[in-house]
Amino acid sequence: MQSRTPQGAEPGPTPADTESGLNAALAPVTAGARRRALRDGDRQIDTAHLLHSLLEHEPRVRAVFDGGPQVARLLGYLVQRSIGYGLQWQGTVEDSGAVPLVAAAKETVLSPAAAGAMEAALERAVLRGEAQADGVDLLVALATDAECRAVEVLRRAGVDVAELLRRIDAEGEFGYGSGAGLGG
Repeated sequence: MQSRTPQGAEPGPTPADTESGLNAALAPVTAGARRRALRDGDRQIDTAHLLHSLLEHEPRVRAVFDGGPQVARLLGYLVQRSIGYGLQWQGTVEDSGAVPLVAAAKETVLSPAAAGAMEAALERAVLRGEAQADGVDLLVALATDAECRAVEVLRRAGVDVAELLRRIDAEGEFGYGSGAGLGG
């Protein structure tokens, strides 16, 4: 499958630009995504890095999926990123059109799609009356961007993204009862 991201596109804002709106529980998620991007030799943190780190660090996010086998399949795809699956992404910037491209930075930065997901997660939290986003907010933001790498991984792992969003919206235990505005 060819990348939908243009070659030579510039990455988006740094993680610090958007992390202030994420709760303290997401600090390990963003730090983990940053480490994974650096280890993979990527110059940006993309939505697949964020999804991978969410699955590793957020029990509430893992609980949203259809049990252990689905999470295991997702993690299987994500760990294969640097040895096969995802190699088509190397050297490209993920841009689903979520936010405008900006000039390159010297540090590892968020891809435009990842920056858009972080902003959307914060917007969801505000709609719930919260000042900071949490892991489920970020998962919903990732899942509603049909063109991002995280959604590609979800689909390849057999996740029905629309059903995932419906389940989150219906489950009060995830903090998003009916009417939370999933937008998906």
